Amino acid sequence: MRKFTLALTASLLLSTAAMAEDVKLKMATIAPNLSAAITMSTFANVVTNNLDGVEIEVAGGGAATLHMMEVGRGNLDMSMGNQVVHFLMSTGKAMYAKEAEAPELAKKVQLLMLYPYGQYHFAVRADSDINVLDDIEGASVFLGPQGGGAYNAARGWIKATTGLEVGEDYEAIKANWQTGYQAFLDGKIDVYVNGCIDPCGQFIQFTETEDVRFIGPESYEGEAVTKFLGKFRYLDEIPAGSYAGQKNTGPVMSMNVPVGILINSDLSEELVYNVTKTFWDNVGDITSDAPWAKELSVDYAPKNIGGLTLHPGAARYYREVGVLN
Repeated sequence: MRKFTLALTASLLLSTAAMAEDVKLKMATIAPNLSAAITMSTFANVVTNNLDGVEIEVAGGGAATLHMMEVGRGNLDMSMGNQVVHFLMSTGKAMYAKEAEAPELAKKVQLLMLYPYGQYHFAVRADSDINVLDDIEGASVFLGPQGGGAYNAARGWIKATTGLEVGEDYEAIKANWQTGYQAFLDGKIDVYVNGCIDPCGQFIQFTETEDVRFIGPESYEGEAVTKFLGKFRYLDEIPAGSYAGQKNTGPVMSMNVPVGILINSDLSEELVYNVTKTFWDNVGDITSDAPWAKELSVDYAPKNIGGLTLHPGAARYYREVGVLN
């Protein structure tokens, strides 16, 4: 795959006429029914349908942390990731502590665009006696697949705002995204956590038959919260009235984080420029069928990237439209 990518890069640099040749790019996402994965798939569909000679093939499932390694190796062209996980990869920490090649592979991973992961929704049934996050002591919770970025973020938010520790004060079940959601549907767990851009499919489905309540912490202020949020996470409210069966009478404070479409650095500037431009030129056409897409913003896409670097092709587009200096 790496040899193919390098050869593709050389041919595309010859002229823009090379775009007339068929180019297949490989993208991997997390579980395909999740909001972040739907955004990735939508990106792929918009580009494929509007850019002659380019097709983006999407494979759903698996962990973004592993997909990023494959982007670095050149076995994938694109995957989901973010600044925090890229930092851990580049420094060989946390989930990459046993991956000796991770820091070197991180150098081959660049950014095409950022978008909001979505507010972390901490959901309970409407008749639950859990009214705030501080009440989950002794509860069973799905935080996300253990070892993944979503799990660590949800666990960290609970710790920072309530002081409660996973495994000591509440139980976090071991499950993938599909089985974690099914456990909530079946009433086998008390709290289900999912970061998504409203309206998201899991809660649309759930509220067809049951009522839901989203819970936040009693307080989201203090040094622990500030430290947890750091440079990249940020406070964000879940609005009331997003779902027919949502029983919140007002907004609920939670947190959000930028995630991005990461791309192998060997892909040519011309190709990545055309892919980036095609998406932003056409994304407005899908918002009537995908209302969550209104949250995607060209202003948001290249900002606050931390140690990640924009691919030169993407940077060229963002400078051209005036959102990057």
